[in-house]
Amino acid sequence: MTPLAAPTPVDNCLTRNDWICGLYYSSRASELAQALLQHLGIVVVSVLLGLVIAFPLSLLARRYRRLEGVVVGSTTAIYTIPSLALFSLLVPLTGLGVETVVIGLGLYSLTILVRGMLDGFRGVPADVRESAAGMGYGAGRMLFRVELPLALPTIMGSLRVATVSAVALTTVGAILDEGGLGDLLVSGQLSNFKAEVLATSVLCVLLAIVLDLLLVATQRLMTPWTRSRTA
Repeated sequence: MTPLAAPTPVDNCLTRNDWICGLYYSSRASELAQALLQHLGIVVVSVLLGLVIAFPLSLLARRYRRLEGVVVGSTTAIYTIPSLALFSLLVPLTGLGVETVVIGLGLYSLTILVRGMLDGFRGVPADVRESAAGMGYGAGRMLFRVELPLALPTIMGSLRVATVSAVALTTVGAILDEGGLGDLLVSGQLSNFKAEVLATSVLCVLLAIVLDLLLVATQRLMTPWTRSRTA
């Protein structure tokens, strides 16, 4: 009886474990898209959470100067906590889910957003406030019609930094299997899957660039007077 010949190994970029592999992109497209969408969702929700918390904190710190050091110091102290340690501290409260990653990243964004908002409000000229007060603007109207628009460029600058930082820090959520592209990145590193490592790394960089450009475009739309002044 003639022995069966050993099957000839398939030679392609996957079996060769190439860094650039079109076969990987086509066969794992849905997996990459799902991870990218999760990554994007975590970044957007966490930064929005940071904004919701940072806005009243910055107003409180501006209104009561004695609290400014406490607010800025506390948010800065949170940022100095290593991400692995912060997530571990949150797990008993929020569980092993995406909520832990979102809350952790939202807390990390506070130090950037609070400082940016305070700097933006301080940059509003005093004579503009006095003119608005002379025209009968109350505190709330002055805040939303005068101070906030003038502070917006500085605030948007801090928002861009916080967003790009969140894109990078989201990958740490892989320790909870909620890291978006970070899950695939860690998996690829552990298995030495070069195409997966490169693809997820490039997608993280592209996501950060795209979000930053979107925020720049949003700022230009929201502050048309800055474009006219530049022109």
